[in-house]
Amino acid sequence: MNFDHETTKLDFVKHRNKFFIFSGGLLLLGIILLATIGLNLGIDFRSGTTIDVLTEESATAEEIRSEFESIGLVPDDITLAGDQNEIGRAAFIGALNQEETLEIQRHFEEVYGNTPTVSTVTPIVGEELARNAIISVLIASIGIIIYVTIRFEFLYGISAIVALFHDALFILVVFSILQVEVNIPFIAAVLTIVGYSINDTIVTFDRIRENIKYEKRIKGFDDVARVVNKSLVQTLARSINTVLTVVFAAGALFIFGGEALRAFSLALVIGLVAGTYSSLFIAAQLWLVLKSKQLEKRKNRPVPNEA
Repeated sequence: MNFDHETTKLDFVKHRNKFFIFSGGLLLLGIILLATIGLNLGIDFRSGTTIDVLTEESATAEEIRSEFESIGLVPDDITLAGDQNEIGRAAFIGALNQEETLEIQRHFEEVYGNTPTVSTVTPIVGEELARNAIISVLIASIGIIIYVTIRFEFLYGISAIVALFHDALFILVVFSILQVEVNIPFIAAVLTIVGYSINDTIVTFDRIRENIKYEKRIKGFDDVARVVNKSLVQTLARSINTVLTVVFAAGALFIFGGEALRAFSLALVIGLVAGTYSSLFIAAQLWLVLKSKQLEKRKNRPVPNEA
């Protein structure tokens, strides 16, 4: 394939400002949404109680809810699990007292013949989970900067981290708009996306570095832009094919995985698309801008007078 010809047909670099404006607008929207609407935090990050009800046959959320309402309690959320939806998990924001818990166990033991399992999350546990989730993302980000800097250079590391935060923010924005519950599986999905996105970004950076070696001389912006655009064209098909394969798997998990995995699989689908976009049109384009400025500074650096 003649990549030089393909590069002239697909000029991604020319539209870099549009990509930056789109992502900048997304950042602004995300800050506004998170400051006003916020996230729909699940019981994993708030104090509350979960009741796992085991039935002999498949049950519906409406059926389990009506049983709770019959004893004067209204769950904030009910999800079904098990091969035949024989497990109903009711979540209550705010801890139930001992009398309410005992009443629930007595009632469902009479109805289904099984004693429900009760789990309580205190505010301290919820805060600790949230803190550990943030620390995990920060540690992963620092590790990525160090790895990419050692393998490539510092500018690559900065570009990769900006792209990763772009992906994480994109997921948060969509979840804030849809008010999908944020729970522990959601955090697992975000960390999974971080790994996928950095892998995709490194493949693109590796192609850029390889193409630079074939250039006789890199003087300024135009030279770097030509290399970046050629590299993006060469990795475009690979990136699209890879993300489509994984999105189909995550989409199947979203449709057939049950309510318990819905937030996880939705975050995966959103993050996979955002990760491919950022690897091609944010990380590479940002590196182009930073590298061009670095070359410009070197060009304008005064030459010391010889003695």
